[in-house]
Amino acid sequence: MSDYFVHESSYVDEDVIIGKNTKVWHFCHIQKGARIGENCSFGQNVNVSNNVVIGNGCKVQNNVSIYEGVELKDHVFCGPSMVFTNDLTPRAKYPKGPLGYKKTILDTGSTVGANATIVCGHSLGKWCMIASGAVVTKDVPDHALFAGVPAKQIGWVCECGNILDENLACSCNRKYKKGSNGLIKR
Repeated sequence: MSDYFVHESSYVDEDVIIGKNTKVWHFCHIQKGARIGENCSFGQNVNVSNNVVIGNGCKVQNNVSIYEGVELKDHVFCGPSMVFTNDLTPRAKYPKGPLGYKKTILDTGSTVGANATIVCGHSLGKWCMIASGAVVTKDVPDHALFAGVPAKQIGWVCECGNILDENLACSCNRKYKKGSNGLIKR
């Protein structure tokens, strides 16, 4: 008996690692070489492509495909129907394969809202937040709040998810200061 759950309608290929207490719900496909941490949740109709690495405590909502070249660190949230890409110049007639994929990294605690798109080759910083429907076309600093098409920074967010005030303080009593890649705790 395994120490994770996979719904009977889902497929898990060979050479996959799934961590303790992870749940894979209806109509999902976890492809060969995927590495998934503990305490993750995958909603209905999620595809995890070949060789994708996913940390602990991640939540991937319905209808998300995590393509090869994408890496999720710990506690990443992927909202319903958000989109990853892995090729900047795709052609059906001229597929590049894995050597042509651009790396996309979502750092610890980052959140991507429903229907947002993350264009490949960029990094999302720790505890950043991407608004629903945004299209990210550049790197996102730690704790930055990005929205729009193309996405631009419109503020800063706390580790808890609240928007920070003008003093970079949160109602949860966390306080921040500017660092080399966004904000850091004071």
